[in-house]
Amino acid sequence: MLNDDLQPCQDPAAQGSSAGPLDDPGRFLNRDRSWLEFNARVQAMASDLRTPLLERVRFLSIYSRNLDEFYMKRVGSLRHSVESGQGLPLMDTVTPAQALHAVRSRVLDLGAEQSRILRDELLPVLRGEGIFLLGWSELSESERAEAGAWFRRSVFPILTPLAVDPGHRFPFISNMSVSLGLVVRRPGETETMFARVKVPESPSRLHEFRSGGRFISVQEIIEHNLDELFPGMEVLQVLPFRVTRDAEIEPERDAADDLLESVEQKLKERKFARVVRLEVAAGASPRILRFLMEELEVGPEDVYETVGLLDYTLLDAIADMDLPALKYPRWTPLPPAELADQENPDIFAAIRKGDILVHHPYQSFELSVERFIKTAAEDPRVLCIKQSLYRTSGDSPFIASLIRAAESGKQVAVLVELRARFDEARNIEWARRLENAGVHVAYGVVGLKTHTKTALVVRQEIDGIRCYGHVGTGNYNAKTARLYDDVGLLTTDPLITEDLVDLFNYMTGRSRQTEFNRLLIAPVAMKRRFIELIERETEIQRKGGRGRIIAKMNQVEDRGVMDALYRASQAGVEIDLIVRGFCCLRPGIPGLSATIRVRSIIGRFLEHSRIFYFGAGQEEPTDGQFFISSADWMYRNLQTRVEAAAPIDAASHRRTLWTILETALSDVRQAWAMHGDGTYTRVSDEAVAEDDPRRLGIHQRLMNAALESHARASGMPREAPPAIGSPQPSLRDPPGLTPPSQRSRRSAD
Repeated sequence: MLNDDLQPCQDPAAQGSSAGPLDDPGRFLNRDRSWLEFNARVQAMASDLRTPLLERVRFLSIYSRNLDEFYMKRVGSLRHSVESGQGLPLMDTVTPAQALHAVRSRVLDLGAEQSRILRDELLPVLRGEGIFLLGWSELSESERAEAGAWFRRSVFPILTPLAVDPGHRFPFISNMSVSLGLVVRRPGETETMFARVKVPESPSRLHEFRSGGRFISVQEIIEHNLDELFPGMEVLQVLPFRVTRDAEIEPERDAADDLLESVEQKLKERKFARVVRLEVAAGASPRILRFLMEELEVGPEDVYETVGLLDYTLLDAIADMDLPALKYPRWTPLPPAELADQENPDIFAAIRKGDILVHHPYQSFELSVERFIKTAAEDPRVLCIKQSLYRTSGDSPFIASLIRAAESGKQVAVLVELRARFDEARNIEWARRLENAGVHVAYGVVGLKTHTKTALVVRQEIDGIRCYGHVGTGNYNAKTARLYDDVGLLTTDPLITEDLVDLFNYMTGRSRQTEFNRLLIAPVAMKRRFIELIERETEIQRKGGRGRIIAKMNQVEDRGVMDALYRASQAGVEIDLIVRGFCCLRPGIPGLSATIRVRSIIGRFLEHSRIFYFGAGQEEPTDGQFFISSADWMYRNLQTRVEAAAPIDAASHRRTLWTILETALSDVRQAWAMHGDGTYTRVSDEAVAEDDPRRLGIHQRLMNAALESHARASGMPREAPPAIGSPQPSLRDPPGLTPPSQRSRRSAD
């Protein structure tokens, strides 16, 4: 059996043995441990001296925010499994109890590293830039006076100290809130009582002094002004603490009479869900800690002592400072060349000329996808608009456009996924607003989440009705579209738009559609088709051709797909996976996955696009088969969600996707290489010349390419970053990606 992933496994080659067979559970890595390694890569960005200082600060905050969600989603689920007596999961070597133990151990190590990075690496450099995160003891007398006055004016009125005694029950502690637990007593008496003060998030979590650039946490200001909250009382002990509650609220779709009411009820239950993590400041008072553990019903394994900040997400206030020299240079997405003609702004005419592939955030989401729906809402020739909404922004322009379309008499149908985790309340609000405007709102297919990112516009034209469609990899969210790497296709291809018509009928009605022309639809046929494509590459390799697979996505976990990849590797197919998040496949294991390479890219933009490439035995790489999709290779995406993958046919679009993949696989700036034991090593740039464009990283290179493309299309010179140097290397033999059989397991490349 392959070593389980509670401990790093040994290289089978070093042991003189081959990997286990394809029925060995050890061929898969534990999902939760793999996710923690992803978050460790996020945290490592805070130590990267090549990253602008305030962006390094922000990565520490992102790490904590990611970890908060992990505890709400995954640790709660593991706790349920342990308490229900669930044993070893099918095809896994790690029990839920073992997984929880491994999670705690790794999180404690990462927490110590987070504290060290802030204390030893970031705070000294911030001080050099005139930015100070201070403790109370570091304040001058004038600053203490200023903090006290600000406290009395802006914080004191909204605080509510709550005592616990026979007449007052232990207060409810809200999720993710920071509180102060106190032991107080009346002077001259021996009897003590517990009290709790919640640290407010408004008006701010960090106070910046008038002198500018000098900050102190509101929590610490409150701690040093408790005498004003408890006049005439003695404060004996203080313990800052923070709780995380379980967020598993999945309603039973088949059992619910009304999904909207069911989700609303589950949201109420989430507020009072069990505590899965109690964070306390280092050196916690044993007395207060014992009391909190009893009242919150948590055990020692749920308690985490933190050194430094209790909640690192408050560092956003520093990262948000208006200091451009300490941040990434500002980037303004450019209009796609096909939509840049200001003299002919008709987007429908542009799409009729040929499919348009858009790549965000390098190309403008506002001037392409938003414009597509906005124009459809205003165009009197448009008869119908259909769109799926999984996550959208708080001030979504799509909602306004869809409401305007419905109010003007157009038929508008919207699929709103109410169970998009942590966006449930917002989606309920949007659903009600849309329904009140006369929009037909559906909540999806019974038993499935709707994750597909699709839109359909039906328009009356001179030669009859024509359908226009959009299939994307990212959410219809104007804010994240400026931060997430995603691709989308605007098309009038009648076979694809016919599929979109059938897909929306499947989602909004009672359609049992099982056959589609060109789109790969989950859960209907996407997994089967992807496995067939993998097997085709395997057969090409076995017959003496060159099998080639490249897949870019957020995470890999589906065991059927992973086994197909293992079989392809055993046949000799060259496989590159670009997986930002967790990956349960073990790459580079002789006899199992020797020809599989996995890399993760972490950087300025969040890698969110899903692009799949199959060589199809073609000599020219861009003659292979390309798909873009909303789905990762995860069981949930392929089996329990409605997803769509679109083929990309135009030669120019295939070249664009190839460039994205090529740039990702040759990156030596933002990439991490995965090893068979689930660990990662940052890809080294030591063997790369100083003027080699690969040193810039994928995001800067793609921004440069977008500027150059825009300049060519407009016929104007661009104001560019430094010349990007030599042409991009070919992926036929990508530099730094020598097959694993020819390199050391620990080699960064």
